[in-house]
Formats: sequence, C-alpha cells, structure tokens
Amino acid sequence: MKIALVHDYLTQRGGAERVFELLCHYFPKADIFTSLYDPQRTIDLSDRAVYTTRLQKIPRASQYFRLLAPFYYPAFRALNLQEYDLIISSCASFAKAVRKRPGARHICFCHNITRFLWNTKVYLREYEEFKYFYPLIEKTFEWMKTADLRYAKEPDLYIANSTTVARRIEDTYNQPATVINYPIDSSKFVFSDQKEDFYLVSSRMITYKRIDIIIEAFNWLGWPLLIIGEGPERERLESKALENIRFLGHVSDAERTYLMAKARSVIVAALEDYGLVPVEANASGTPVIAYGAGGVLDTQVPGKTGVFFKRQTPEALQKALIKASKIPWDHAQIRDHALNNFTEQVFFGKVEGIIEEFERVYSPKKSMQFCPSLAV
Repeated sequence: MKIALVHDYLTQRGGAERVFELLCHYFPKADIFTSLYDPQRTIDLSDRAVYTTRLQKIPRASQYFRLLAPFYYPAFRALNLQEYDLIISSCASFAKAVRKRPGARHICFCHNITRFLWNTKVYLREYEEFKYFYPLIEKTFEWMKTADLRYAKEPDLYIANSTTVARRIEDTYNQPATVINYPIDSSKFVFSDQKEDFYLVSSRMITYKRIDIIIEAFNWLGWPLLIIGEGPERERLESKALENIRFLGHVSDAERTYLMAKARSVIVAALEDYGLVPVEANASGTPVIAYGAGGVLDTQVPGKTGVFFKRQTPEALQKALIKASKIPWDHAQIRDHALNNFTEQVFFGKVEGIIEEFERVYSPKKSMQFCPSLAV
C-alpha cells in the first residue's frame, strides 16, 4: 500500500507539526507533501524527501506564509497524488483539499476547522500589523469560506484531537468526526516528585494564549513564575510583569524538560482546541492549572491531575492557584495518567483500530490490514 502524508505547511514547530512528525516516524517509507517547507524552522525530518507545491518558488514565502492564504487551496489541488492508495492529511486549514484517485482513501487528522475563516475577528486580533488591511482580508476570507466547505468533503474519515474540535467539524463542515486525543513523545520528559518553588508557563506569546491573565494573577500573589516562549506579545507582557516573574524566551529541549519536571504547576489560560502542554506537564509528574474549556476537558482529571478555573480572569486564576497549593498531589499518579492514556503506543493502537473498522465498513470485500508492516 502506497501512502502519502500531507501537512498544511512546514514553516514552524507547533503542536500540529509535532503530531505530523510522529506520523512521519510511524510511516518511514511514506512520501511527504506540504505547501511550503523550511527545514530550519520546523520539525526534523532527517533526510526524508519533502515534496512541496509551486508556492515554494515564491521568494521568502516560508517567512510570510500567512499572506498566501488565498493561494493554498489551488496549490494543494494541483498536487498529483494519483498513485497513492492512502492519503493521511494533517490539517488545520488547507491540506484536506488534496485530490485522491478513485478507490483511494483519505483520512484527515483535523487539528481544527480553518480558524481564521470561521473566527476571523478573534484571529486578526493576533496580527495587529495587518490592521489596515482588515476590510480586504475579511472580504477575502468570506470568499474562501465557500472553498473551505467544498473541500471539507474530500476526506473519507475525520479524526479530531478533542471532543471540542469534533463538535466544530460536525457543526461547520457537517461531517462526522472520531476523537483520538493526540499523544506526546513520553521519552522526551522526565519524572520528578521533588518540586521547586516556581510555577511555569510554556507558550507562544500571542493574544489568545491570555498570558496577561497569568501575569496579573502572579503580580497579585507575588509567587515565582517562569515563562518560556517567544512571540509578538512579549514586550507588552514584560512591561506588565513584576520582579517575581521571569521571561526565559526560547530554551533548549533539555532545559524545558527540567523545568516541566520541577515546576509546582504548569499554567494554561487559553481556550485550547486540544493542547499538548498539559499532557507534557502530566508526563513530568506536574499538575496543571487550566482554563476549564476546550481540550483540557479531555486530558485532565480535576483534583487528580490539575485544577480548572471557570472564567478567564486573574481573580478566577488566583483562586485556582490557591486551591491547587493546598492539594497533596500524587505526582506518580499524575505521570501514570499521562503514560496510560497519551503515549504514541496508545495513540497508534487507537488509530489502527479505527482505520481497520473504517475499511471494513467502507470496503468489506477489500479490507486492508492497517499495520506498520503493510503501511510502509
């Protein structure tokens, strides 16, 4: 069976790219396709060949990839994937649009519906530098919605990373979605039940992450807070922070691993579609204090692995922090929760089972055995 793996664009390294990296490792002989590829700024694909679209020829396209939004659908439609039996797309926007040949299958790991089209005002708040173009951008996005709905019908099976995303797929695209929570690479995290006196944030510094809430809460409490990450909001956020808050910027994987294991808690104030950071914290034996909506509802057990706050306000977070400080956490139990539910082995076991059932129902006379030995 010949397999194609397709991702929106490989120009950054976020949660969606980390999941795609796992897919690439699991299918080492599959061909890899994307619209734009910048090996210096994204996941490590070693010496694997990566096939790109015609957009790759545009100068500095990978640096300004968001400006090319209207051109991605035609670029993906132009990819020739006619020789592949199975297409696996990793998609938060455009990759679902690829064409398959008759009789082939297309399974879409959908990280979200196309957020900038269906929640445009919230999305644009993250990119103030484009504010003078908002009227034109909004009109363009309205036009693109038609294409998004049309190409959302291309996949034969949607796999969503959370119940929140599955609901959006069903509500917006009118397509059913099966939920499989995405995994972490547990080998990259270490366990410690000896916590140090600091709290941790690991996040891109953009508006919807609501790091401003966290800073206000810790300004009031005076507790030590370390913040890992970069982004356009950093300067503004640093200007609001008191001396108990330190901004570390980009850190090495080894340092991030250490901080995850030693923090009293990891703080998440955003409404995340899924969110790998809470699971990474749990794999380190560290509880999570999170806004109680979105993906954390799938991954966290209140009182066992973390504490939720119900409103995105400093006051609500303060109460959750104080509550969490009084809980005698079982750090080994927190780690076991992550390892029993969110490892690669668990993830791909569920994937194989769902795809086998999908193939049995879809084509009972030609059911293919979906396992690494045949898939590669």
